[in-house]
Amino acid sequence: MSALLEVDNLQISARNDDDELTPIVKGVSFNVEPGEVVALIGESGSGKTTIALSSLGYTKPGLEFVGGEVRLQGEDVISMQNNRLRGLRGQRVAYLAQSAAATFNPALTIGEQVTESTVLHGLMSQEEANRRAEDLYRALELPDPDRLGKRYPHQVSGGQLQRLMAATALCGKPDLLVLDEPTTALDVTTQIEVLKSFKSVIKQEGASAIYVTHDLSVVAQIADHIVVLYAGEIQEYGTADQVVTQPSHEYTRRLMHAVRPPPAAGQGDDTSDLHQRKAPALEVKNLLAGYGRTQNGVPEITVLRDVNVSIERGHSVGVIGESGCGKSTLARVMAGLLPAAQGEVLLDGAALQPALQQRSRSELQKIQFVFQMADTALNPRQRIDRILGRPVEFYHGLKGEEKRRRVGELLQMVELPQEFAGRYPEELSGGQKQRINLARALAASPEVLLCDEVISALDSIVGANVIELLKRLRQKTGVSFVFISHDLSTVASFADQIVVLYAGRVVEQGPTNAVLSPPYHPYTRLLISSVPELRVGWLEETMETQEAQAGIDRVVTLTDKGCPFFDRCPRAMKGTCDEETPPVRSLTGSHSIECHLSEAEFAQ
Repeated sequence: MSALLEVDNLQISARNDDDELTPIVKGVSFNVEPGEVVALIGESGSGKTTIALSSLGYTKPGLEFVGGEVRLQGEDVISMQNNRLRGLRGQRVAYLAQSAAATFNPALTIGEQVTESTVLHGLMSQEEANRRAEDLYRALELPDPDRLGKRYPHQVSGGQLQRLMAATALCGKPDLLVLDEPTTALDVTTQIEVLKSFKSVIKQEGASAIYVTHDLSVVAQIADHIVVLYAGEIQEYGTADQVVTQPSHEYTRRLMHAVRPPPAAGQGDDTSDLHQRKAPALEVKNLLAGYGRTQNGVPEITVLRDVNVSIERGHSVGVIGESGCGKSTLARVMAGLLPAAQGEVLLDGAALQPALQQRSRSELQKIQFVFQMADTALNPRQRIDRILGRPVEFYHGLKGEEKRRRVGELLQMVELPQEFAGRYPEELSGGQKQRINLARALAASPEVLLCDEVISALDSIVGANVIELLKRLRQKTGVSFVFISHDLSTVASFADQIVVLYAGRVVEQGPTNAVLSPPYHPYTRLLISSVPELRVGWLEETMETQEAQAGIDRVVTLTDKGCPFFDRCPRAMKGTCDEETPPVRSLTGSHSIECHLSEAEFAQ
C-alpha cells in the first residue's frame, strides 16, 4: 500500500528585507500511511507547524517553498493551482488550530459552524451534514448529541469546544487531519478526555493525522511514528515505542529530560527562611469574591468562597486546579484588579484596600502581576528598553544613565544579553518574551510576584529553563511567588506549598510533600492520576481507573451547598456530600483537607 502523504526533501525559506532567503526547513522527508498518526515534535522554532501546513500547500506570509515535494496520494500539493488547492483544503486535508475559542464564531450556532464547510463545498446536503455531525458528536463522546448543534460556543466547556473543532474537521470525511497543538492550553483532566476522544475517532473514521506538539508525554499516547525536529532538520524518526523507550539522538534525550516526572513527594525546590519576617509577605483571609452586582456583601456570581491562603517571604505557593476553578480570580483579588466582596488581603500584616485604585504606589510596587501571554502583555510598538524603563522610572524615579543601568541589570537578572534592550518584542522568541514579561514585573522590586500560567504556552525545554530562572531569582532576591497553574508536575518541582482549588473552594492545602503524599482529597487524587506519563499505553490504563471514570469529562460547577466535587467523586455519599458543606480536617503540620471522609477513610 502506498503512503497517503509523502514529504520528500521539503525545503522552505524566509525572505528578509534585503530580498535574501534564509533556510527554515532544510530537506525534511517522512511518510504518513493510511490510518496512521505521525507526530512532529520539537521546541519552538523547530519548524513543526511550518512543515505540517505544507500538507495543505500553504506557507505563512514571508515564507517560500524552494525545493522538494509534498505528495498527497501521489499529487504534489506545492505545485497545485489555487483553484485545486481550495478544493483540497477542508475536504481532503483538514486543519485543527491550537485555540478552539479563537476558531469558533460566537455569533453562530455550533451546528452551523461544524457543517458549514461540508455544505459549502457541495459534499452533502444540509440534512446529511447535520446527521453526519450528530454521529461525530457521539463518536467524540460529547453530551446531548441530538441538541448540541443548536447551542452557541459559549454554552460548552473548553474541552468540549476542542472536540467540536475535531468534528468540524472530520465532517467532510478528509483523508488527512493536521492537529496543531490541540491540547497544549488545556488542563490535565480535560487534556486526557480530548486525547481519548481524538484517538478513538481517528481510529473509527480510518483517518490519518499529523500531530504537532512539543509534549512528548502526549505524543506517547496518540502517535504511531514520531519525527523529532530541531532548527528545521530531522534529528530522529521512528516508531513511538522506539523513540520513547530507546531514543538514539542526543536532542531527543534532551527533550525527554525536560519532561517533568509525575508529581510526587520530594520533587520540590529547597527553600530557606533567610528572608522571613514576623508577618507573611501576602495573606488572604475569609475571601469571598465574584462578578456582577453585589447585594448584601454577596456578588451575583460567586467564584471564591471562604478562601484562606498565606505566602511567606521567599517562598512559593502553587495554586492548582482546572479551568473555571477560580485560580486567576484569586490572583486578581490579590492584585486589586477585582475587589473582594468579603474578607481581607494583607501585605506584610497590614490590610490592603480591596481595589487597585485605592492602594498607594508603595503597595502597588510590592505586588506585581506576570501575565500568561507575553505576546499580548508586551506592547509590540515599544522597544525592550522602554518596556522595562517605564516601571523603573514610575516606581523608583530613575532617569537617564541610572535608568539605562537598571534596565541592563534587569536583562542580566533574567539571563538575556544587553543588546536585547534595543529590540522589539517581535524580534524575540516565545521564551525570551516571557523573560522580558518577568523582567518588567521585577523592575518594580516587588515582594510578591503573581505568576498566572506563565509557562503554559512554552515548550518543555524553554518552560524548564524559565522555572529554573524563577528558582534562582527567589533565592537571590527573596521575592515570594504565587504560582498559578494547571500543570501539577511543574508546581510540584517549584512550590513549597500547594493550594488545591475546586469550584472556588480550597479543598486541600499544605506543604508540597504532604499534599503529594497519601492521604489525598479525591480531587487531588484525580489531578495526580491525570498527569500524562512518558510511556506508551498510559492513556488506556488511566481511563480504566475509578477516578478517571468518575471525574473525567465533567464540568466544574459552582454550588451554594454541599461539596462542589460531589458529582465527580467516586466516593461521594448521597444525602451528605450533596447537602452539607464538608468540614476542614487538619492533618499533620499545616496540611488540611476539606472533605466528609475521615482521615482513616482517605488512607484506604
